[in-house]
This record gives sequence, structure tokens and C-alpha cells, in this order.
Amino acid sequence: MKQNQRREFLKTSLAGMCGAALAPRVFGAPAAAATKGAAVSSLPGRTLGKTGLTVPLISLGTGDTASANFIQTAYDAGVKLFFSATYYGHGNNERLVGEALKGRPRDSFLIGTAAPPEGFNPREGTIPKTLTFESYMKTAEDSLKRFGLDYVDILLLPYADKKDFVLYEPLVKALTTLKKQGKTRFIGVAMHDPGGEGLKAAVESGIYDVAMPAYNFKTRNPEAVNEILAAAAKAGMGIVAMKTVAGAARDKNRTVPLNFDAALKWVLQNPNVASIVSGMSSTDELQKNLAMIKDLKMTDQERKDLDLGSLKSEAGLYCQQCRTCLPQCPHGLDIPTLMRSYMYAYGYRNVRQARYTLETVDLAGRACEKCDVCRVACVSGFDVKERVRDISRLKELPLDFVEV
Repeated sequence: MKQNQRREFLKTSLAGMCGAALAPRVFGAPAAAATKGAAVSSLPGRTLGKTGLTVPLISLGTGDTASANFIQTAYDAGVKLFFSATYYGHGNNERLVGEALKGRPRDSFLIGTAAPPEGFNPREGTIPKTLTFESYMKTAEDSLKRFGLDYVDILLLPYADKKDFVLYEPLVKALTTLKKQGKTRFIGVAMHDPGGEGLKAAVESGIYDVAMPAYNFKTRNPEAVNEILAAAAKAGMGIVAMKTVAGAARDKNRTVPLNFDAALKWVLQNPNVASIVSGMSSTDELQKNLAMIKDLKMTDQERKDLDLGSLKSEAGLYCQQCRTCLPQCPHGLDIPTLMRSYMYAYGYRNVRQARYTLETVDLAGRACEKCDVCRVACVSGFDVKERVRDISRLKELPLDFVEV
């Protein structure tokens, strides 16, 4: 495609998507503040492992949230567990969450955030030389400053798919020190591959209080993953599941609907899952999810809609992050991260996060244009070349075009 054609395509497709994503969301005024000191949500809940916390079955993942008002609305509806991350909007999301909950009784809500070490490369999974006890202490303390809080309830180590990373002594020392200092009440790990070595290492270490694995109806080897989750729960780890709707859509253009209630109920059928993270961004989604958790029994229609044999055979938008594609690419592209960006853009309609995710990828030249035939065989059936070329165009948009 010629340069002027590429620019025009960006203008009419991804830019159009940006316009929809960046349109201001308007919600009703939040209800009156919760009673001072109220700490227990009125929503159905489960105990979060050895933390002893009773958490609502659904928590708000704020990465898709652009409005402090919506966070307040969720709080007033009974959602009292909120998750952010230092890499959501380069820290701006943590500021948004702190602003939204400012003035609310501190014991009436729970906040978790994911903070990777500076310089950590999820593609390689290697520990950066710059990672020291002092550097990670600063990473966590900077996060607290953005929230405007003295402490968070759960501090998560994300991309924790490698045993060496989960057990790295300076990192473990920093996390346990932050917990002793009261800057976080609990520490945990988050990973995209719950069947890998990272979660097993976290369970066996006895160090971590919480785990946040990617877990949904498209999970590979669900029986093996369920065994690991059961072992984690038996060891006292509280399980909060993320990526629970497997990319939020079954195809790029959303021509085939996905039954979200069925997808979320599938996750909550596992009694070891205390809560699910939902990237709700509208009052309609909020109300629908709150209605769903009041009755977890799956209807015949929901089971039909979630025909696993059919859905698992679809390529969909959800990347398993299994990393089997990496050695297949002759140009060393970080395909898992590119596929995650693709999912954010087309599944979650979160162009900001898609763009931020692309920032971590080295796209020297125009991705995939050197290869006539793609040699990568994706286990999920993705047309890797088409998706990489599609999403890489987003990097041509300046960051300030998608930032708020």
C-alpha cells in the first residue's frame, strides 16, 4: 500500500475507532457517599484466600475507564474492589482512580495495582540489570504517589510467567518490605499463562497472597490449569481472574455476538476464583454484570451460546500468550505483545491501551512487509501477518492523539 493510501486508511479506520474510544462518556451523578467505615460490599462475594477479605464476585478493571464519575458510580453500586496498573496510560489511570475515590472512607474500598520493574521486557522475560531492591521500592512508592494514598491493598507483580522472575531475591525483598511497612497490605502475581512455571513457583514459595491469572472459556488445557488454581487456593492464595471474556469479541468487526454473561459465569463456576476483573466502561455494562452475579446458574441458552467445541475452534481475538510463535518469526517480532495490542484495539475498543502496548514493541521498518509468506503457525489460528500489519499502523498515530 502506498504511503498516502496508508495514511488515508489510518484516517478512516483506526482514527475512526479512536474517535469512538475517546468520545466522552456521560453518566448520572453518583449516589450519596457510603456510610463512613462501611467495608463490606452488599454484592455477592467470596473470601480472597488467606487475606481474609470478602470481595465482591466482580471487580472493576479500570484500564478501559476514562471517567472518574464512572468509578464513583461503580463504587456506589457496590463494586468496592478496583484494579489499575502503572502501565495504564503511563500512570495516568492510577491518578484517575485516586481522584475518583478521594474523600471516600479508606476502609470502604480496596485498590490493587500491577507494577512491573522499570526496564522489564515481557517478551524476553529476563530480569533487567537495573532491577534492584531500591529501584523496585521507588517504582511502588511512585505508584502510591499517583494514587494519592498511603497504601494499596494489593500490589501485583505482572508478567510473572517465569520462575526466576517470581523468586528474584531483590524483588521479593522489596515486595515483602513494602508489605511490612504497610505500603501494601498484600502482595501477588499476575500472569497471562496460568499453566506455566510462574504460578507454580508463586504457590510453592508461600510468599504471595494473591494471584491474578488470565482465565476464560478459551483457556488451553483447562484441566491442568484448574489443578494449579486449586493448589493455589489450598495454599491460601486468593484468586482474581482476568481476561475473563477472552478478548471481548469473537471477530474483529463484532459480526458474531459473544454471550458475556455465559463467559463470566463459566469463570465463576470455579469455586477457587474469588472475583473476576471486568473492564466495564458504561452503566449498561455495570448493571448487566451486577445482575449476572446474583444468579450464577447457567441457562440452557447460555450453555448453547458457550458451545466450547465451537468457540475454541474459532481464532477469535484472545491471544493465549503461549509464546510458541516467537522462535518461528525470522525477524524476531514480539508477536504476543502485538496480538495483545490487537485485542485491546478491536476486542475491548481501548485504543489508548493498544497504543501504549505498541510502545513496548520494536517495529523496525514496516512490520511483516519483508515476508511474502508468514512462517508463523499460531496455535489459536491467527493470521499473524495480517494482524501484525493491521495493528502496527496504529503506531503511526502520535501518542498525544490517543492520550487524555
